[in-house]
Amino acid sequence: MSGTMSRADLVADFKTSLHDAAGVFSATDDAELSRLLDVAALDFGNIRPLLQSGTLTLSADVASYSAPAGLVAYGWETWSAGKLPQPWEATYPGVLPRVTLIGTPAARALLFTPAPTAMHLAVLGSAFTYMYFAAHSISATAASTTVAAADRGLLILRAQAEAMREMAMRNVGKPINRVDSGFSGTPRNGTPSHLFSVLMEEFRGAAAR
Repeated sequence: MSGTMSRADLVADFKTSLHDAAGVFSATDDAELSRLLDVAALDFGNIRPLLQSGTLTLSADVASYSAPAGLVAYGWETWSAGKLPQPWEATYPGVLPRVTLIGTPAARALLFTPAPTAMHLAVLGSAFTYMYFAAHSISATAASTTVAAADRGLLILRAQAEAMREMAMRNVGKPINRVDSGFSGTPRNGTPSHLFSVLMEEFRGAAAR
């Protein structure tokens, strides 16, 4: 698989890697395969954290500010780096606000507790700079995909595992042959649930190397 990190190339190689199982995901324009790759990319943050820098324009006594799209977790502020006076100095603005991520995934905000004061802004400026952890994403262009090219095979492996998990879920409502299946609760070799476990174990092992 020597394609690029563009969505089209990733979907094409992912589809090839599934062999006959690709036929299960038959939506127009390979939309289901594209969605499975998106799920795999989101999980990538657990093994390859994506650190980004951000800037907010603060106003005195305003506590809540919209979070940037894709923010998963707040990291730390760089606003005061090298600029914060000592507590005994006349220009000391007081304790820095604590920043907390609030809201829902669709409408997240950064809450400052307490709200920044006019003194904070006078001493440190209104441009609040900070670091945060963002969600990985796959783009139409390779340059805009956040997963590194070196992790291309790992991304497809995680998507393969997600495909097996979804196939197993689709089989939940189907009749079970008691003679063949048993009641141990252990996934049988070759079943989607067993392959999901095998692929996830391989994924975690490869990610740790």
